[in-house]
Amino acid sequence: MKSRLGIQAAVLSLALLLVLIGVWHVVTLPAESAAAVDDEYAKLMGAGAQKTGGFPTPAQMGETILRHLADPFYDHGPNDKGIGIQLGYSLARVAAGYALALLVAVPLGFLIGMSPLIYRALDPYIQVLKPISPLAWMPLALYTIKDSSVSGIFVIFICSIWPVLINTAYGVGAVRKDWLNVARTLEVKPLRKALLVVLPAAAPTILTGMRISIGIAWLVIVAAEMLVGGTGIGYFVWNEWNNLNLTNVIFAILCIGVVGMALDFVFAKLQRLVTYAD
Repeated sequence: MKSRLGIQAAVLSLALLLVLIGVWHVVTLPAESAAAVDDEYAKLMGAGAQKTGGFPTPAQMGETILRHLADPFYDHGPNDKGIGIQLGYSLARVAAGYALALLVAVPLGFLIGMSPLIYRALDPYIQVLKPISPLAWMPLALYTIKDSSVSGIFVIFICSIWPVLINTAYGVGAVRKDWLNVARTLEVKPLRKALLVVLPAAAPTILTGMRISIGIAWLVIVAAEMLVGGTGIGYFVWNEWNNLNLTNVIFAILCIGVVGMALDFVFAKLQRLVTYAD
């Protein structure tokens, strides 16, 4: 039954994709009445606009995808790097900021979840800091750290910490009292109890927070790189927009979506591995 449903879903998804490409093709068909206006616009905007020729057609998009994927790791200078290199810079920043967030959020979430006193003491600070947009921290990070790349990592850290912290505290606090009572009866030491009783029980909730967090981190790094520039997929999008190359902009958007889907898929698999059926 599940395999049949999966096949039907795949067929429906493919049909929707074909419809989307068909509509895209029809919308981007050249209009003779607008040809003269487009030529004047291209001359006015310069070589970049003449190169792109307005909104790309599906055929132009396919050529761009094949060209970028044929050599994704070329490096011809600061403003001309392959899409693989740009994605690598972005993923490295996300990995660094995300790892730092986990190192802080998981242990602190355990403390908050296991201690009502610490929860009441820290909850006001969490509620104040959590709604602040991560990009609002960027000017302060640039002023204090004075390094755009490290500032981007700091922004990822700030945006990644809250979902993991809150879900960890909730998961730890929601562990069944019966299990804790058994551990107390057996005189299990606190560290052993945390690792063998609390952690397995709270793991699905913790992984949920990590899954939410990685999605937010990937979303934020694109915006952060647009602000700080230099390298990364966000900088690539902004640079290609400045060059009036919409085809490359759309290609970068597709890459962002595919990488984000892959990251979510990985954490969804991990979440299912640690989820136990009652």
